[in-house]
Amino acid sequence: MTRRIPAILSCTVLFAAGLCAAPAQAQFTPAASTSAKPVESLRLAGRTELPGYTGDFDHFEVDLKGNRLWLAAEDHSTLDVFDLKTGKLFKSHQGIVDTPHGILYLPEKNRLIVTDSGGKAQISKVIDATTYKVTGTIKLPAPGADAMAYDPSRKRLYIVNGGRDAKMKETYLSEIDPVTLKHYGDIKFDTDKVEAMAIEQKGNRLYINVTGKGYMAVIDKDKRAVIATWPIKEAETNAPLAFDEVNKRLFVITRKPGKLIILNAETGATIASFKAPERCDQVFFDEVNRRVYALGGEGYIGVFLQKDKDHYEELARVPTASGAKTGILIPELKRLYVAVSPGEGKTGAAILWFDVAAK
Repeated sequence: MTRRIPAILSCTVLFAAGLCAAPAQAQFTPAASTSAKPVESLRLAGRTELPGYTGDFDHFEVDLKGNRLWLAAEDHSTLDVFDLKTGKLFKSHQGIVDTPHGILYLPEKNRLIVTDSGGKAQISKVIDATTYKVTGTIKLPAPGADAMAYDPSRKRLYIVNGGRDAKMKETYLSEIDPVTLKHYGDIKFDTDKVEAMAIEQKGNRLYINVTGKGYMAVIDKDKRAVIATWPIKEAETNAPLAFDEVNKRLFVITRKPGKLIILNAETGATIASFKAPERCDQVFFDEVNRRVYALGGEGYIGVFLQKDKDHYEELARVPTASGAKTGILIPELKRLYVAVSPGEGKTGAAILWFDVAAK
């Protein structure tokens, strides 16, 4: 079957030509349950329309030096490359991925590693970042490669595989050297759903949301072993995860209902919890501005301020679009990119980008 490569329509470009209205400024509305005043934390800077797409997007990756932004078009079976400065689509690469999820870029090898849950192969794909040819594969214990996280401190890549997408009742976390592609070993979880990770850089812990069982697992990286499990009691379906390593705080997003839960990363104790957007698939901690950004398919970004490690408040609900639930925070550019998946609101696919306002 031949898939259509979508045309691109950049509103920022059309605005310059007088053919499109300027991007609207986001309205910043604090929750009714908080006394916070409206705060301009994120300013909408541009939007690129992506006609012809259906289904969901998954995650981004960035090449700052090469001015490239990659997006895994999960349900479109493409790996898309954008210009970081203009938002213009360089290329929608077909035929190299089936159902892409996570992307890692290794500048020293000019290599992309993409988790791909399509097909029955128990692999993740290694792709040349210039030619976009598949140059290798990473053998995994099960099909259905999905979530991934890179640990720069040890130069190890962790990949979730198996589980629901592979029609399996167990899920594996596999440890890989992304340069040599050596497979060091696996941890098995007796559940069909394991989601996001957070990894210490000055310590030996990896945290992972064991979504199907409603707890967080704490893993000793050296021993490759679970050393603690912390039940998430306030809500169900714990999935996205972010980390403030300096203050030892974990930011957990649940989906039943949508909540932000802040945990002590040493004990697992709950510090605070807030309403978060529904159908959230990504959360970030902005270390410079001490903010948490929760991206939700409900149509807004929940913005929360860390006043100190034990005190938080909701700052704003920044409008996006229905299905805008994945993104990437690029501190070097002071910018947050968000992918609008057309599978939910049927309003059309797009990427949005926001300038991050200093506090």
